[in-house]
Amino acid sequence: MQTVTKEIKDIFCVVKEIVYPGRCPVCDGILNTFEIRNGRIKRGRLIHEDCIKKIKFVKTPTCIKCGKGLTGADADREYCDDCAKMKHAYDRGFSLFQYRSVSGSVYRFKYMGRQEYADFYARATQKALGKKLSGLGIDLIVPVPMYARKEAERGYNQAEVYARKVSEMLDIPMKADLIQRTRNTLPMKNLDVRGRRNNLKKAFNIQRNDVKFKCILIIDDIYTTGSTIDEIARLLRLAGAEKVYFLTLAIGQTT
Repeated sequence: MQTVTKEIKDIFCVVKEIVYPGRCPVCDGILNTFEIRNGRIKRGRLIHEDCIKKIKFVKTPTCIKCGKGLTGADADREYCDDCAKMKHAYDRGFSLFQYRSVSGSVYRFKYMGRQEYADFYARATQKALGKKLSGLGIDLIVPVPMYARKEAERGYNQAEVYARKVSEMLDIPMKADLIQRTRNTLPMKNLDVRGRRNNLKKAFNIQRNDVKFKCILIIDDIYTTGSTIDEIARLLRLAGAEKVYFLTLAIGQTT
């Protein structure tokens, strides 16, 4: 019975890929996301072989707080300029890619419905950061929420899509409704650090006064100044979380 069920699932996946073929997260070209080996259907590549070379992963040395890559004269420092000046509510952060190398990919994932990119993102996360994240003792993953009306218009929350895949890869539970966005804030890209923090005041609400999970990983798509992460981390700590980390797809780096 299990073999028959597996075969039915395989056939369904093949039909789905034919009707809705996967896309490369770099060039957005069509992928062969399945192949037949020894009479069995196997999953193929999630990115074109040439395209993986165009992506730049975050490499050490990094800021020991936000995880931003340190280069040039900053390479011997512990903290980046931002973290040296600012106290954050989170314990430490990790990011997968250097933002400039994946800006187009993240934009399509965020605004153009390319939710299938999350499969590659999660697999890359497991390979690059899986051991580090697993060693932190994380017992819950929380995606950064969107304002309900905005999410309804877009049709999905990209942070939640990514977080769900990471949750599956690392076998850590995810709770998407623990934090709620109660106010539709202004676009953050047009604000300075102070403006971002003021913009986020009372923008989030936690759904319970006590959090039984003590070590939480917040997941978002991009890390800029950390204002959003800080606001959510502050709420989680007030509710009882002892350790709060974050993971994002992309982050800038010092130049």
